[in-house]
Amino acid sequence: MRITDTRFVKSVYDLRDLPKPTLPELAFSGRSNVGKSSLINVLLNRKGFAKTSSTPGRTQSINFMEINSSVYFVDLPGYGYANVPLEIRKKWQPLIEGYLMNRSVLRMLTLLCDVRREPREEESLFVEWLKERHIPLMVVLTKIDKVTKNNQIRSLRIWEKRLGAEGEIVLFSATTGEGKDKVWKRLDRALTANK
Repeated sequence: MRITDTRFVKSVYDLRDLPKPTLPELAFSGRSNVGKSSLINVLLNRKGFAKTSSTPGRTQSINFMEINSSVYFVDLPGYGYANVPLEIRKKWQPLIEGYLMNRSVLRMLTLLCDVRREPREEESLFVEWLKERHIPLMVVLTKIDKVTKNNQIRSLRIWEKRLGAEGEIVLFSATTGEGKDKVWKRLDRALTANK
């Protein structure tokens, strides 16, 4: 997709405030500090468009960004970070699940995972939950520039086996841009498959 226009639309803290479902949506999820904002910025060729933070757990709302007046990028709150207060984390789950279960215009969820660590139960359960609800999924392993090629392949195989996603995981680096085209290819396919 050639990016001609990007616009931040709104942050949503309550499902009643979701925008009207008029455009297809591509959602992004992952543990706090996994690189969601960095991936979005690389995909859009816009430094600083999606706000990055050195403090994990800063995204505490569902953030809607309009791309080319034709699709929303939807940045979901990061999960799995202990330093975020429990009362905030308790609000996230119904917000995220409510969005994912009831959004007819959702075309795909991209789940970001750090290549340097192994899958935890929450990722496996989340992927299972998505599959049960027939929500199209792409898994992206981030920060591949921080490990060797051998470790990338080793990690890829572990994630594929644990998530039952053989041949479906994309390796990505926000620093080098490696994997960007593969991510876009999958996103474009999700958009055209559901027209």
